Amino acid sequence: MRAERLLSILFLLQARTRMTAAEIAERLEVSVRTIYRDLDALSIAGVPVFADRGPGGGCALRRGYRTDLSGLTPIEAASLFAGTAGRQLRDLGLGAGFQSALAKLEVALPSDRREQAVQVRERIHVDATPWFAPRESTRHLPVLRDAVLDERVVGISYRRANGREVVRRTRPLGLVVKGGIWYFVGVTAGETRVYRVSRLRLVSATKEKFDRPRGFNLAAFWDRWSMELEARIPQYSIKMRVTAEGRSVLPQVLGERVRIAIDAAPKLRGGGLLLDYTFDSIEAACGSVLSLGSLVEVIEPVELRAAVRTAAAAIVRRYSE
Repeated sequence: MRAERLLSILFLLQARTRMTAAEIAERLEVSVRTIYRDLDALSIAGVPVFADRGPGGGCALRRGYRTDLSGLTPIEAASLFAGTAGRQLRDLGLGAGFQSALAKLEVALPSDRREQAVQVRERIHVDATPWFAPRESTRHLPVLRDAVLDERVVGISYRRANGREVVRRTRPLGLVVKGGIWYFVGVTAGETRVYRVSRLRLVSATKEKFDRPRGFNLAAFWDRWSMELEARIPQYSIKMRVTAEGRSVLPQVLGERVRIAIDAAPKLRGGGLLLDYTFDSIEAACGSVLSLGSLVEVIEPVELRAAVRTAAAAIVRRYSE
């Protein structure tokens, strides 16, 4: 604790130039006598610190003396204040600690770098949360976080995508957030698996410890697992004619990803275009085409044209009754 307090005193004097012992003591929640003892310790360690008594006095460092304890370049220091992961850290129960750490770092920075950090914080904000996404449950994250850090086995009850609920004992290796959704990586029955945190119905910590696999790299595993997942997703390719009016509506129905296909699509007379696009299945493609109404027309495959025609006829019958 004393070493941390000595560094805090050094940071404060670098940031404020001069402070009274009483001000430092109040800031660090210790006695004035303790502060004077700490100043003596800093002086013995070679730090040019002195204290002037009387009106206008105070504690200060020798003019021109600086020590950059952060070791950060200006760009590195500024990047930490861009508000990158506030919501995700709050989910983990680490939001307050992150803000406290930033405050301490800001005090420790030289004045020029502190000014850059303030500029970045005031003018750049990174929000990784997708628009209109439903808020998923993260109530089990604190327990999982502790189990990951302590290397303790957890018991979980997990609801699969098909609705079936399974019970497992898992060795937690890490937590990953992607697109605002939290995932839990753990070893179950000798196999490394990924679980969506919002589908965890129950998480119970145990006292059983385990040895983390030597050489396991969470980021490398996630990259490999993500690529394999994307490769397993079925690809159903279609070609459709899009009207000029439909071009602006497509991103609202199909998402921002369609803009890449729009930019690459051949243009037609009248402002329309001939669009190639992929869906997960014929059912997904049919539903999206129906939601776009007369703004699009499926060219191929023929089976999708037939599916759209059948579904449209059923809708007409339903609304004709």
